[in-house]
Amino acid sequence: MPLPPPADAALLVVGGGLIGFLLAVLGAGGSILLLPLLVSGAGLPTREAVPLSLLVVTLLALGNVGPYLRRRQVAPRAALVLGVPALAGSWVGGSLVKAGLVSEPAQLAIFTVAALVAAWLLSRPRRGGAAQPGRRAAAGTPALAGQGVLVGLLTGIAGVGGGFAIVPALVLLAGLPMPLASGTSLVLIAANSLVALAAQGHWPAAHLPLMLPLIAGGAVGAVVGQFLAPHLDDRQLRRGFAALLLGSALLTAFEAWRRHGDGAAGATASQQTAVTENRLQKGRGAV
Repeated sequence: MPLPPPADAALLVVGGGLIGFLLAVLGAGGSILLLPLLVSGAGLPTREAVPLSLLVVTLLALGNVGPYLRRRQVAPRAALVLGVPALAGSWVGGSLVKAGLVSEPAQLAIFTVAALVAAWLLSRPRRGGAAQPGRRAAAGTPALAGQGVLVGLLTGIAGVGGGFAIVPALVLLAGLPMPLASGTSLVLIAANSLVALAAQGHWPAAHLPLMLPLIAGGAVGAVVGQFLAPHLDDRQLRRGFAALLLGSALLTAFEAWRRHGDGAAGATASQQTAVTENRLQKGRGAV
């Protein structure tokens, strides 16, 4: 298992640092940048990039959840209401990929749509006020469980932790304050990613060395994020992250279109070869 070339390693260190920083600050979002980094930046096939993404996301989420646990900023009830359906969705999504029912272009297209939706959600102005959080949490329980299923499916199919959807769901549907939602999100991201990785049943052994620069950058980004988090403007940070998501979505959409075109061209070439061989065989039979 050779180490990645220096240029790729540098790109992965920077990308891992950004992902670790965003997970530390927002408790979400950084993992959705990892798939395009591995697919377009490192040139991995989606089959290898998705499980590697899930593994890295799990480690980075666990590495960032410690301060939240020490501050008791994890909500067990909301984690169960959203998390149990999410785990089921992760298993189903991963099993669909394992069975070959979701093609590589489809995986990238689903990821693109998710990134665009996340960018839209993050760029929307947040409504003030958190009045009657208990009543809002009770009223939002069915919607929170349904959101969990969707997040789990996305995790299993596209290899992202789903925190960009978990945090808004915990804030808007469960009535949690942002710090509590961020800590709960990190726990759910790690659990969902592990279940999706197990469901896919594919261990990316040949590309495990790529984890070294990703984890190294992620650790540095996490330390910086934990230090700067109290001093950052939430609205500007969310807008900047939304812009990153938009760029990530466009890059992944181009990659999906390119790979779909390559697959169609390959299929056409194979059909033409089969027709030519069939004609040659008929010609030999006539002779």
